[in-house]
Amino acid sequence: MTEPEIIRIDTKIVYKNRWMRVREDRVRRPNGDHGLFGVVDKPDYALIVPFDGEKFHMVQQYRYPVDGRYWEFPQGSLELSPDATPEQIATSELAEETGLTAGSMVKLGKLFQAYGYSNQAVNIFKATDLTQGEKDLSVEEQGLVSDTFTRTEINQMIKQGEISDLATIGALHLFDQNT
Repeated sequence: MTEPEIIRIDTKIVYKNRWMRVREDRVRRPNGDHGLFGVVDKPDYALIVPFDGEKFHMVQQYRYPVDGRYWEFPQGSLELSPDATPEQIATSELAEETGLTAGSMVKLGKLFQAYGYSNQAVNIFKATDLTQGEKDLSVEEQGLVSDTFTRTEINQMIKQGEISDLATIGALHLFDQNT
């Protein structure tokens, strides 16, 4: 059964920077009650599962909001190129963070990051036929390191909390469903 739509009455931007916008939407529910939603508008991003046939290439970097370093698949957006396709974003992020170029880039799916409060989605790609080149890290990625891991090692890293990124774990599931 489909829920009736909620009608937006008005919207107010309460915060904005280069990477995100936070808005408050006043709404009317199907029964006539009014409500308020806080929404984080962020551009969609790409996550790449680089697989060389035996190992997965992952990156680790400091994540300020959670004050920790975690392993994850390469991922990001091109906020200065809003018209870039998901494939262009994936190709760019893979090269930037790992130095890898993929001979094959196959889309595995699209997931929402946290659709209870944000409209941001992640487009997930499997990258194979990999060629190593030079990384081109941005200022925000200082300290990023990369390494390769077997699936057994990754499973252990998830259990130990070394991989805690939901998008990375969701991407592993999509990878398994498409191999």
